[in-house]
Amino acid sequence: MKILIDADGCPVVDIAINLGKKYNIKTVIMCDTSNIINKVGVETVTLSKGADSVDFALVNKVSKDDIIITQDYGLAAMVLSKGGYPINQNGLIYSNENIDQLLFTRHLSKKIRNSGQRTKGPKKRTKDDDTKFKEGLIYLIEKIIY
Repeated sequence: MKILIDADGCPVVDIAINLGKKYNIKTVIMCDTSNIINKVGVETVTLSKGADSVDFALVNKVSKDDIIITQDYGLAAMVLSKGGYPINQNGLIYSNENIDQLLFTRHLSKKIRNSGQRTKGPKKRTKDDDTKFKEGLIYLIEKIIY
């Protein structure tokens, strides 16, 4: 088991690294050249900029029971198909039960934006979001370990 972080724009990198260390789980940061992140004691994979370059490299590294931190629904769906456990930065654990609805909602939002209308953006991040993420990640780690 390892923790893979889709680190481009990810606000919970430090929380994930700290929990990885606490549970002695290898943690890998994956980012492109516009978001170079270097943390002591953690492997960082830096990829060239490009549409979904990090996502494709990340899904190629996924093994069964790996935990992947991402806010990308498409990547989460691919991770689920490989037996991984995707979670977003707010603690939402993607599952086979919720991924279809999330992908459909994303599709509808894109259609609305393409027609010239606007959709709501994300809410401002709070400390409560960090707490929910930490609780969700601990839940996944302990579910897989025990």
